[in-house]
Amino acid sequence: VQLQASGGGMVQAGGSLRLSCAASGRAFRNYSVGWFRRAPGKERAFVAAITWGVGRTEYADSVKGRFTISRDNAKNTVYLQMNNLKPEDTADYYCAAQSAGKITAPNYGYWGQGTQVTVSS
Repeated sequence: VQLQASGGGMVQAGGSLRLSCAASGRAFRNYSVGWFRRAPGKERAFVAAITWGVGRTEYADSVKGRFTISRDNAKNTVYLQMNNLKPEDTADYYCAAQSAGKITAPNYGYWGQGTQVTVSS
């Protein structure tokens, strides 16, 4: 599975962005997909994930109520809708895919390149 993340940019606090993670390869519907972020000078951190099958979602506490993850298997794409963005959301965002494992841990087998999100105050 190859992943391509896009949709990053610069916004003011309170604004919104939608990130996309487009996958190539067959059987994408059988993969769970997660979003992680790495802020300057910080460790990579879990943001949100969605499982294959029933599409159960998980979110980091810091983004609950503001971010929504969804998937369109017909388009082989997972989205991360980010609303009410805060300066502390500034980071490089990465999507990842795996067929099994804990979806909140960074032990995914496939990773896309990062897309940068900058939120100004």
